[in-house]
Amino acid sequence: MNFLEIAQTRQSCRAYDESRPVEPEKLDAVLEAVRLAPSACNGQPYHITVCQGETAKAVAAATAGMALNKFAVQAPILLVLSEMPYVASAAAGSRMKQNDYRSMDIGIAAAYLTAEATAQGLGTCILGWLDDRKIREICSLKYPVRLVITLGYAKEGDRLRAKKRKELSELVTKL
Repeated sequence: MNFLEIAQTRQSCRAYDESRPVEPEKLDAVLEAVRLAPSACNGQPYHITVCQGETAKAVAAATAGMALNKFAVQAPILLVLSEMPYVASAAAGSRMKQNDYRSMDIGIAAAYLTAEATAQGLGTCILGWLDDRKIREICSLKYPVRLVITLGYAKEGDRLRAKKRKELSELVTKL
């Protein structure tokens, strides 16, 4: 599968096959993709906590406020992305340019993670609605949680939905 095919087929999975675990080698491939993702000054200012079993269910519950993300409890794995401190050079650049490189780096890491998951035949959903305090407590994390990504096999019959995106002309200016 080339990258454009991955981009065309990746979607937010909201129905997981609870009976089908993710093979360790597929999880390792997804995590390796994150390790290889670019980041400001190669600082990788994030940490991924892999949650499975009862821990995954507890984290899923901490993403389900206001009736959102109820499907997360079906996913066999939840990946918690927490923000770590900058390396010195990225911290200096961030201050000088007033740019939040950590948020960018976490977004890039999430993109690499979800792309490799798709290449491995797995479904993902990036969750930004979460209870930071509760997840930090569950996972014994010192630093803020920025995203939780569900990971698993889509339930049988979960069809590819049509992509609703802006036209390229709305997103790109060629000078």
